[in-house]
Amino acid sequence: MLFEEGNNFWENRATHGRDLIFSSPEILWEASKEYFEMTAKRVWVKKDWVGKDAVEVMRESSPPFTISGLCLFLDICVNTWANYRNRTDFLPVITRIEQIMYTQKFEGAAIGAFNANIIARDLGLVDKVEKTSTKFTINRKNADRD
Repeated sequence: MLFEEGNNFWENRATHGRDLIFSSPEILWEASKEYFEMTAKRVWVKKDWVGKDAVEVMRESSPPFTISGLCLFLDICVNTWANYRNRTDFLPVITRIEQIMYTQKFEGAAIGAFNANIIARDLGLVDKVEKTSTKFTINRKNADRD
């Protein structure tokens, strides 16, 4: 279909782009709370051995809250999450959700419920050890005289 020069048919649209999946921050918050509750109820069972006799025990734990898990639950992609994050009206809710996730992972790793190394990498926590050495140079001419 060819359009004539000066055709402004596109201006007749009522809206531009599709509607938001979550029309308000409150709706996103309620959906996120459902994710937190559902994830907290999920139980993973891990086999472990304790004591000098290596008695087998089954340890239960809930999985950590994650952005990717939340996005799957909400049926959105991570890029859509980033788009909501860039909206000033959604930013307080997004920040609160991410703080809840950060805290749950950090505390879970601190008490040993989650693998501390994996969670530290996910949270961007690093141990920095700076190694510096001081190089001494000896002036050979003066060293030989002493």
